Amino acid sequence: MADIEYLKKLANDNRKRIVDLVYLAKSGHPGGSLSIIDMLTAIYELDVDLNAEKRSKVVLSKGHTVPALYAVLNSKGIVKDEEMSTFRKINSRLQGHPYTGTIPEVDATTGLLGQGLSIAVGMAIAKRNMGDNHHVYAIVGDGEMQEGQIWESLLQAAHYKLNNLILVIDYNKLSSYGNVNESMNLEPLADKVRAFNFHTIEIDGHNMEQIVNGLNEAYQVTDKPIAIICNTVKGKGISFMENNPKWHTGVITDEEYQIAMQDLGKAEVE
Repeated sequence: MADIEYLKKLANDNRKRIVDLVYLAKSGHPGGSLSIIDMLTAIYELDVDLNAEKRSKVVLSKGHTVPALYAVLNSKGIVKDEEMSTFRKINSRLQGHPYTGTIPEVDATTGLLGQGLSIAVGMAIAKRNMGDNHHVYAIVGDGEMQEGQIWESLLQAAHYKLNNLILVIDYNKLSSYGNVNESMNLEPLADKVRAFNFHTIEIDGHNMEQIVNGLNEAYQVTDKPIAIICNTVKGKGISFMENNPKWHTGVITDEEYQIAMQDLGKAEVE
């Protein structure tokens, strides 16, 4: 059984890493990084062995939230502490979107929204053909679900019964300009994904016990692909960022940085 308290602490530490990255770079996308970090932390702790030759893979389709990925890789020692201040700087390994060319532990180069699930479907087919039973995770944003290519990939994944594919939808309800469902309504999202023949799980994406239970349920599915809809809060954990579309991207001031760290410090003792 996973240590829930350990995972909660690690996710909070990763939130601090995200804030540090964006603060030092004076650039980046904190809101969506903070909404997905609980799930991403759990996935890497429970099912991704970065030292193994064959392992589960993670495609961060919402590539602009790469601070979350770098935070996890920093916690694993892949991204060194001294590198963290180079995020989005010229000649840094830590580019503004995931890039396999500089960090081999990054599993897919992404950035153009809608394409990551297609990449993950291809990886899942390849793994099955090679007799590799590890999983492929596709981390997709809710705004990204408005892309037609996503729904084509859902059709394909279901057609091939890719039970090694786990689609993780970060459903924080906000895109870069406002409410996702006002610009293009996704509801009823769970019913739609389920109608595409995905085993569909809905969870609170910030409740670590629900996250672990959801992943464990996904691992038991043998006849179809899996979708985990994570109901999340954009900017989760930072008082002035939560549910504020302004923080899809933004520059964190010195004063805001202090408030953010105070918020995350309080979360440690709750």
